[in-house]
Amino acid sequence: MTVSIYRRAAAVAVSACLLAGCSTTGGTDSGSTGSAGGATFTVWDPYPQFDDSADWVKLLQKCGTDSGVTVKRTAYDTTDLTNKALLAAQQSNSPDVLIVDNPVVSTLADAGVLTTTEEMKVDTAAISPNLLAAGQIGGKTYGIPIGANTLALYYNKAVLTAAGVDPATVKDWASLTAALGKVKATGKKGITFSAIGTEEGSFQFLPWFWGSGANLTKLDSPEGVAALTLWTDWLKQGLAPNSVIGNTQTTSWQEFATGQFAFAENGTWQLGNAKKAGFEYGIIPIPSKAGGTAPAPTGGEFVTAPVQKDSGRYATTQKLIACLSNADNAYTTDTTLSYIAATDAVQTKQVAANAELKVWVEAVKAAKGRTSDNLGTKYPKISQPLWTGFQAALSGGKSPQDAFTAAQTTAAAATK
Repeated sequence: MTVSIYRRAAAVAVSACLLAGCSTTGGTDSGSTGSAGGATFTVWDPYPQFDDSADWVKLLQKCGTDSGVTVKRTAYDTTDLTNKALLAAQQSNSPDVLIVDNPVVSTLADAGVLTTTEEMKVDTAAISPNLLAAGQIGGKTYGIPIGANTLALYYNKAVLTAAGVDPATVKDWASLTAALGKVKATGKKGITFSAIGTEEGSFQFLPWFWGSGANLTKLDSPEGVAALTLWTDWLKQGLAPNSVIGNTQTTSWQEFATGQFAFAENGTWQLGNAKKAGFEYGIIPIPSKAGGTAPAPTGGEFVTAPVQKDSGRYATTQKLIACLSNADNAYTTDTTLSYIAATDAVQTKQVAANAELKVWVEAVKAAKGRTSDNLGTKYPKISQPLWTGFQAALSGGKSPQDAFTAAQTTAAAATK
């Protein structure tokens, strides 16, 4: 965890990307210089896995050329990037363009680091409102999403077929639980997910929590307790393994990859691994309690413009952001990152090129940002009691009601 008044919130929030499957993998700087132009403009991003030969870096260079400037790009691990962005702002040395994990936008905005899209004259009209909401605080918008990833249910076709389960019939919690029971009866395993006591666990619990109709401002509502009861009942009935308590999304996926499980809750970032699993798979949206697609949390980054002492730089920053977010470039970038685009037009193009993405587009359309509902910097202070609560219930230490009553007391005190 980091220090200072606002960095503690940032440290928890940024773990959402690190632990929820976003694109960060390394922890080293990777500076590169783009076109030979007049002024130099700096871009910081959380993609250290991409070197100068990558399409992403070539796009940055091209956007610099098109804008008549040289782009100097530096890549950081997500946590490091946020800390450096906060420090740079304190020293009045912020980059011109900052690409940052969406839950961190509210923290940076609250700290006065970012300009608004209105100030930067950035057109947000085509951006899906549910995705844009992750960057909105107090009626103002701080940047635009570069794309999004989210969660759905992968399934093993052979396991379901052997159990006599048609995945198309899984429409709500009752039908899902019934399917898990049929699978267990064949000797196979039901569902695996990540319920670890970190932001990663909260990320995976939220579709069930929101899918019950619960709200993060009232963790111990009957709806919230129902979502936790669903998870605890699955463990008690042997429909999910006890290992979920310590599972990351990676270890949960490894369990699914054994071929013994019917379902796994995981994200778009596992598509490549799914193709290598050695068995036929499919994907369905996570169902809400009463039916329909549950709102899953969004992962992915926002393109933002930090405050500069020299406001004369903003005109070129506007050009760089427009270049990075136009339809053709967004398609290339989102394909590279395994993201779903933030606009209907590019989503349509993605599905036309790869029909497998249709279910992910559906999931993203129903998704919501963790800091949405105007929670902003309150979200990390709620998420930690949330994961502490479901860990207590899953381990048998408390009932779902008692676990979330305690969680709500902690969250309420932290967000006063």
